[in-house]
Formats: sequence, C-alpha cells, structure tokens
Amino acid sequence: MSDLFKKAISLGLGLTMVSKEKVERIVDDLVTRGELAPEESKALVSRLIERGEVEQGQLKSLILEQVNRILTDLHVPTGNDITILEQRIASLESRIVELETPKVE
Repeated sequence: MSDLFKKAISLGLGLTMVSKEKVERIVDDLVTRGELAPEESKALVSRLIERGEVEQGQLKSLILEQVNRILTDLHVPTGNDITILEQRIASLESRIVELETPKVE
C-alpha cells in the first residue's frame, strides 16, 4: 500500500489535474484487482485528493508569482498606480478650474 501511495504521489503535478471522480475510479479499480484492501481505499482517496488540492494551491501561487514578475518586467501599471494617477489628474483638473476662474475683487 505505501509503495502504491508513493507512486501516486510521485505523479506530482498530475494530481492537480485529476478530478475526485477519476481518483475514486482508479482506487476502485485497484481494489477490484486486489492491489488495495477495500478498507484502505477511502483513506487513499482522501490523501490523494488532499495532496492534489495542496499541489493545486502551490501551482496557483507559482503562476501568480510568474504573472506578477512578467507584469513588473514589462512595467505594466498596477491598480494602485492607476488610482494614484487618477487622483493626480483630478487634483490638476481642479487646480486648472481654480486658475481659470476669474477672481472677483
């Protein structure tokens, strides 16, 4: 059982792409072929699903880091950069209106 689990875990990224239903079918097939005891099947499914979720989270983090790095390298402005520029534009517009308005003396 532990060798089987190690082989399944060694699939690595493959687990992130496998649905719960597919994991259950594979484990059921192992039970049917006698390679896994029925009482071990639920625990194995749970561990494989948990491992897949962990790997999915790691993959998501890795992708997010890479996207952020690429956007930074390309000098793409962030939402915060745009907000700051919008505030500066609004301030300049109000200053222009103030300067263009004739003063009454």
